[in-house]
Amino acid sequence: MLVVCVPLTVVGCSRGGGSVPVAEPPVPGAPAAVNPGNRRAPVGGELVSLYRRMGLLAESGETPFVASLSFFASPRPDSTILMLTVSLANRVLAFKREGDHYKADYQIAFEASQGGRRVIERVRDESVRVLAFRETTRSDESVLFRQYVTVAPGTYEMRLTVRNNPTGTGGSAVEATVGVPQLSVGTVSSPVPMYNVVPRERRNVVPQLLATPRSTAIFGRDSVVPLYVEGYGPPDGGQTFPVKVRAMSDAGGGVLWSDSVNLPLRGELYSGIISVPVSHLGVGVVSVGVSRAGSADTVRTPVFIAFGEDLPVATFNEMIDYLRYYASISRLQALRGAAAERRANAWAQFLRETDPNPGTTEHEGLREYFGRVAQANVQFREDGSAGWMTDRGRVFVTLGRPDQIFEPNVADMSQRGRTQIWDYREHRLQLLFIDQTGFGRWRMTPTSELEFEGVMRRILH
Repeated sequence: MLVVCVPLTVVGCSRGGGSVPVAEPPVPGAPAAVNPGNRRAPVGGELVSLYRRMGLLAESGETPFVASLSFFASPRPDSTILMLTVSLANRVLAFKREGDHYKADYQIAFEASQGGRRVIERVRDESVRVLAFRETTRSDESVLFRQYVTVAPGTYEMRLTVRNNPTGTGGSAVEATVGVPQLSVGTVSSPVPMYNVVPRERRNVVPQLLATPRSTAIFGRDSVVPLYVEGYGPPDGGQTFPVKVRAMSDAGGGVLWSDSVNLPLRGELYSGIISVPVSHLGVGVVSVGVSRAGSADTVRTPVFIAFGEDLPVATFNEMIDYLRYYASISRLQALRGAAAERRANAWAQFLRETDPNPGTTEHEGLREYFGRVAQANVQFREDGSAGWMTDRGRVFVTLGRPDQIFEPNVADMSQRGRTQIWDYREHRLQLLFIDQTGFGRWRMTPTSELEFEGVMRRILH
C-alpha cells in the first residue's frame, strides 16, 4: 500500500492504499477496453473526454482525477497482479494551514464485482502536506496514489470514487467494465508510461513502479516516453526476451515509429525500459503496441503528446492559430515554417522566449492566456462565432478584463445601437462597441479597431 509523489515536483506525500481491478483485455494482446459507465458530461471536460477515449479512467466534477490500470504476472498462473494509479492535482484539494505547512485530506473508494458478487471493496483516507502556499495551487500531476491487488483473470465491474474531503460525501466517480488477462508464458505485461522504476526480478513481489496515469509527454520539453515492460518466458528461455514496438497515430496514418528491443533477464523475469522518441510521434494521441517477436498478440498503451498540462488539445498548426493574440506575427511564422523534425525544438524555443517567469516549471503566460480564451468562449459567444473570436472576445483575450465598462443605455436590453466603452488605463485606451441589431452582436467602431490593433502590435511577445 503506497501513495507517492511525483519526483522533483511535489513537496508533500500521503499514505494509505487499496486495490482494484485494472483496465486491460481478458485475452493478452487484445486492445485495451475500458467502458466508462458514468456518462455525466464533465464541466470543462475536453481533456477528460480525451483521456476516456484513450481508455483511461477520468472524471472532472468536484474532484477531477485520471487513473491508469496495468497488469503484471503473479507467482500463480491462475491470478494476476493489478496496479491502480490515480493522478490528482494539488489545486483540486482543500488545503488548510497547519503550523508551518499546509495539509489536505482526500478519500479514494473503489469496489469491483463479478457476476453480481462484490469481490473488492475499499475506502482509504489520505493526506497531502506541502510547505509553501504556491504548491497548493498546482495544476499538474502533483499527487499519485498507487495500489496493487492480486485477482483471478476475468471480467469485473468497477467503480472508482475520489473525494476531496474525508467525510465520504460528494466527489467524482467513474464506472468501467474491466478485463483482467491471464499472463502466461510468451506474453508481456502492460507497457506502463512511468517516471521511474526498479525493474522486478521475482513474481512474488510487486513492481516498484511510479507510473504516470495521464500518459502525457510535453512536446518540445520531453525527448522520450519511457515505458516499463515485463516479458514472461520459460525458465530456460535464454538471457533476453525479444519484443517488437510500434507507435501508431490514433487518427490513422500508419506507423510513426517502430523498433526491436531485447528485454534482459533479471532473476526469474525479463524486464526493461523502452524509450519511445517524442520527436517521431508529433502531437496528439498515439497508441504504442508491444508484442513478443514473432507473435501477433499485442498489448497496447495510449500516449498523449501535448503542448502543455493545461493547453488545448490541438494539432501543431491549430496551436499556432490559437496563439494569434498572444505572440507576434514573426514568432508565429517561425513556428509555422519549422520542418516537422524541427518543430519540437522550435516550440521549446518559443516557450523559453515567451515565459514571463522562467524560474518556475509552469508557463504562467500561456496558462493565463488560455484561461482568458476559455472565459471569452463563455461570456462573449455569438451566433456562428466562438467567444474568443468575437470583437469583445479578442480584446478580452489580448488585454484581459478592462478596468471599467461604461454602458450608457442599459435600461432597454433589446435596444438597437446600444454602446459599451471598455477602458484600459495602462494602455490609455478606450474602445467603443456598438450592438447595432439589438441581438447582442457587438462590433468595434473602425477607430477603436485601429487603436486596438496598434496596442496589440506593441504588446505581443
